[in-house]
Amino acid sequence: METFFYIIIFIIGSLFGSFYTLAVYRIPKRQDITHTHSYCPNCNHKLGLLDLFPIFSYIFLGGKCRYCKEKIRPRYLILEVLSGSLFVVIAYFMGLSLETLSYTKIVEYCFVVLYLTYIILICGIDYENRKIDKYVNFYGVAISIMYMAYLCIVEGANIYRYGIYLILYILILLYDTITLKRFAKSTYVDSILLMLVTMVVFTNEYITVSSIIFTLLAIAIYILLYKLKNRFNRNMKTDKQISGEISIGFYLGVTNLIIFILLLIYNYYIL
Repeated sequence: METFFYIIIFIIGSLFGSFYTLAVYRIPKRQDITHTHSYCPNCNHKLGLLDLFPIFSYIFLGGKCRYCKEKIRPRYLILEVLSGSLFVVIAYFMGLSLETLSYTKIVEYCFVVLYLTYIILICGIDYENRKIDKYVNFYGVAISIMYMAYLCIVEGANIYRYGIYLILYILILLYDTITLKRFAKSTYVDSILLMLVTMVVFTNEYITVSSIIFTLLAIAIYILLYKLKNRFNRNMKTDKQISGEISIGFYLGVTNLIIFILLLIYNYYIL
């Protein structure tokens, strides 16, 4: 029964993965992600039911569109498998099983899924466009407030601690509003700051600080490798130009997720 339970979770996770690929593609284009029927981005043909099964549709169709025969990017399959696997791994190491199923564990797992959705959307959109989408960030703020309310009301968490996070949200959003009026757009830095507060709420200060450190390390390695590769290029970009092209939100999200899962595994086996 436990195996069947985790198979169900994997299927749910792969369905979410299919949604993530759709959302990452449509959100930057300001297209509807809930009511508009799925379609092939090459021929715009509406996809049928047999085209929408996560993982299996990609395999049975040979990685091609049924209608125009255009190759489907492997990332769709990879994200569906990865998403399903993440759902199972997180559920297992959070101790979620048929024997331990309870209201508290279900609610905690649902909040983790909401946060996972936030991180994946941030990473996907930032990787493709080097942009932290403001609507995804607002979604992150919304689920953070819900999570803080749950922790304070139901689990009796320190209300002053989460009050500080709420104040930080308000200050960053006010500053973002000022820059929006002045420059007619939100800055990348404002978006990163909002993302960091959301990360702190869901994964605590230590994991967030570790994520920042590893992100800075990854950026430094990237710049170093770029310089080594182009050391004889006279038109080589400066460190500022290179770092300005790096998707910081992507690196922050990936490192945060990896560290969070590693600590889940550590706590499961050690504590």
